[in-house]
Amino acid sequence: MQQYMILIYEDETPYVTSPPDSPVFQEVMEAHIRFAGQVEEHGAKLLGGNALQPTATATSVRGDVVTDGPFAETKEVLGGYYLIDARDLDHALEIAKLCPARFGGVEVRPIMDTSGG
Repeated sequence: MQQYMILIYEDETPYVTSPPDSPVFQEVMEAHIRFAGQVEEHGAKLLGGNALQPTATATSVRGDVVTDGPFAETKEVLGGYYLIDARDLDHALEIAKLCPARFGGVEVRPIMDTSGG
C-alpha cells in the first residue's frame, strides 16, 4: 500500500458566509462523513484528515518576512485534506472521485518516502 494525500481545493466563500447550522454547511459535512465510510468500502484506509480555517486566518512566511494572509489570492484555496493508504495511484484516484468538493475539486499526490531505507 502507498500513502496519498487528497487535497481539497474549493471556493471558500460559501463556507465563510454560511453559519455551521446552515443547510449548505450541514450537507457538506454529511457528504464528508459518507466519504469517510466509502474509503474503507473501496478497499483503502483513511489515515487522517482535517478541514482548515479560512484563508483570512493564514499567516505566510517567505524567508524571514511574515505577512498575514495566504501566499496567493486565488478563487479556489486549500480547504482541507485526507491522507489515505491505497494500492496504487489508480486506486487513490478511484477514492478521490468520491471526495466531496462541492465548490471546487481535489488534487491527489503521493507521499514521498523520506525514511532513507
